[in-house]
Amino acid sequence: MNALELNTVRLSEDRSCLEILDQTLLPGTVKVLQIEKAEDIFEAIRYLRVRGAPAIGVCAGYGIALLASRIETQDYETFLERFLEQKTYLASSRPTAVNLFWALDRMERTLRTHADRPVGEIKEILFAEAQAIRDEDVAISRSIGEIGFGLLKPGDGILTHCNAGTLATAKYGTATAPMYMALEHGMKDFRVYCDETRPLLQGARLTAFELQGAGIDTTLICDNMASTVMKSGLVNLVFVGCDRVAANGDTANKIGTSGVAVLARHYGIPFYVCAPSSTIDMTLAAGEQIPIEERAAEEVTEMWYKERMAPEGVKVYNPAFDVTDHSLITGIITEKGLCRAPFGQAFKELGIG
Repeated sequence: MNALELNTVRLSEDRSCLEILDQTLLPGTVKVLQIEKAEDIFEAIRYLRVRGAPAIGVCAGYGIALLASRIETQDYETFLERFLEQKTYLASSRPTAVNLFWALDRMERTLRTHADRPVGEIKEILFAEAQAIRDEDVAISRSIGEIGFGLLKPGDGILTHCNAGTLATAKYGTATAPMYMALEHGMKDFRVYCDETRPLLQGARLTAFELQGAGIDTTLICDNMASTVMKSGLVNLVFVGCDRVAANGDTANKIGTSGVAVLARHYGIPFYVCAPSSTIDMTLAAGEQIPIEERAAEEVTEMWYKERMAPEGVKVYNPAFDVTDHSLITGIITEKGLCRAPFGQAFKELGIG
């Protein structure tokens, strides 16, 4: 199955619900959930039914527009108050992915900009803005893909971590976008190594699933095999995504990414972060200011096993993300251009922040 043909998240044609591809069931089951309640949208984001910073942003935009459409009042102030209640609730679902807050803030700005309009018109404007977020995400991914494609050579081996693919966006992905652009340009002579990405196995379940389905030469490796694969000369460059970028270029991505960056530096392999400009948070000076979500111990001890694989009562540390120091990053690919150190200056030159 070609994952590019799947819709990660979209609004139903009658605008009665969100249709979300449940990524917790992949690759074995392809199931689309129809959700309409605030609690269900929160749950879908919190428990990774929809995941990946850009896709979370799209989901948040559609979700808040859907919830706002059901606010029964014609009074603007009352409408705004209830909108903000829903916004605050959705924003509490995931603490690290900045696109969640970016999309919700954008929807609030849209509402406030049209305060002089009747509430009925504002509801339509919010739907249009949510669709614009989705359409822009597709264009952003394509742009990142074209820039990344320019770094590829025939015969290259690429290593990626987690899933920053079409399943993490509206289409194409970020870290996988250069691979899809290569296919569109007729380049098929390259290979990809997917870290399985413990403990949630996004590389094994999602990236391997979508790249293999697209006809790309794909090899799955355990996370602790990356060093051997790099040392063997099979990897020419690394593409990863990210959930938030600090002003100095430190990046937060799925746990294990910083280890890949350290290995790439040791073996002299270029390490590129593919990041929509919306993930760049210029209010944070450095990576240590990025909040890191810690998830349930069960994801490590028993989630993927027929029986528990760790002793009862053992302490578990399960951070969802780590921060890669900017000194380990060769370049950050945004839709506006390729940024190199010093990253703060590069961001400003591209008009980011």
